[in-house]
Amino acid sequence: MKNIRIEKVTLNIGAGKDQNRLEKGISLLSSIGNATPIKTVTNKRIQEWGLRPGLPIGCKLTLRKDKAIKILPRLLGAIDNSLQEKQFDNSGNIAFGIHEYIEISGVKYDPKIGIMGLEVCITLERPGYRIKRRKLLSRKIPARHRISKQEAIDFMANNFKIKIGGE
Repeated sequence: MKNIRIEKVTLNIGAGKDQNRLEKGISLLSSIGNATPIKTVTNKRIQEWGLRPGLPIGCKLTLRKDKAIKILPRLLGAIDNSLQEKQFDNSGNIAFGIHEYIEISGVKYDPKIGIMGLEVCITLERPGYRIKRRKLLSRKIPARHRISKQEAIDFMANNFKIKIGGE
């Protein structure tokens, strides 16, 4: 029950109000992950930015199980297999950005898309984490079963040969 595994990998592109950039982001994510991304919408009104509830401002693609494990080495290779300590949180999550999608191996430059970056979030979990998501009798995960920052760093270093920087 103490074994750590990858629960999901989420690819995210924020586009703001620009619907043209949003369509480019959707086509980019579908080409990288071979799945259909979804649009993310605003919940709040921010008048200074011109945002209103229900306006699509980004897109995301969630990959689970074998698809996530298969794409992760390509995504980590885009950042030279190095992560910083501040990219790990205290709950077993890792987040990093890729400045240009052409840095991902196997992805070719598309002139219709142009140059665009994306954010990658990796969620780690242990067996038994379902108890916090289930509908009936949901419970909290005890502190001894949660994934600490150091355990996440060790997992990534051992399984994906990641170099960890200080900052």
